[in-house]
Amino acid sequence: MSTSVLRAFSVHLLTATGAVFAMLALLAAVEQRWGHMFLWLVVAFAVDGIDGPLARKYDVRTYAPHIDGALLDLIIDYLTYVFIPAYALFQSGILPGVWSWIALFGITFSSGLYFAGNWMKTSDNSFLGFPGCWNMLVLVLFATTPPPGVIIPVITILAAAMFAPLKFIHPVRTRRWRMVSLPVAVLWTGFAAWAARDHFDPGVIGQVGLVTTSLYLLGAGILQQLFPPREA
Repeated sequence: MSTSVLRAFSVHLLTATGAVFAMLALLAAVEQRWGHMFLWLVVAFAVDGIDGPLARKYDVRTYAPHIDGALLDLIIDYLTYVFIPAYALFQSGILPGVWSWIALFGITFSSGLYFAGNWMKTSDNSFLGFPGCWNMLVLVLFATTPPPGVIIPVITILAAAMFAPLKFIHPVRTRRWRMVSLPVAVLWTGFAAWAARDHFDPGVIGQVGLVTTSLYLLGAGILQQLFPPREA
């Protein structure tokens, strides 16, 4: 087996570790160990950030074509970005009564449709529509604990935004503003790990850091639409 083939299959193996991290996160969630759950989701988030560039660098479609890396990544993303965070939001008691059921069904249903859509990617490797990053939202909700009157409208707006003609950046693949977006994504990951480690009481600095970096990652693509690059 050639070195190129070994490298390509190694990238698939790296991607597949996300399923293991998803299971570890789910086991922690069932026991309501929310800090551990989110730490595993942060690890999965980090893997998701590096496996794509490695897949392109080592040309997995040529040297390891028998495994569909994009499909594998999509399955794991649904688990770690949608399914487990939705369960955590429901089971944690942040939302009272019927609102927790509405959020649970709304997040999983809309995300299932979005993840199966063929419109997800734009020509500049951004996402068309909110890309279902509920793991990020739920972690911020755990760390900031806003009232249900804030949570439900935010979930409703983001669920609708999945099917709106709005652009959301991929911090690694979207070239425009990447020199800012990539460090912001790294900062968000650090703040998220900090919050999870400190039982979602990271203090004002941690809360402001999480909210600020989240707002940038949510809004950068829309700003790029409002202010398109000038013609050369």
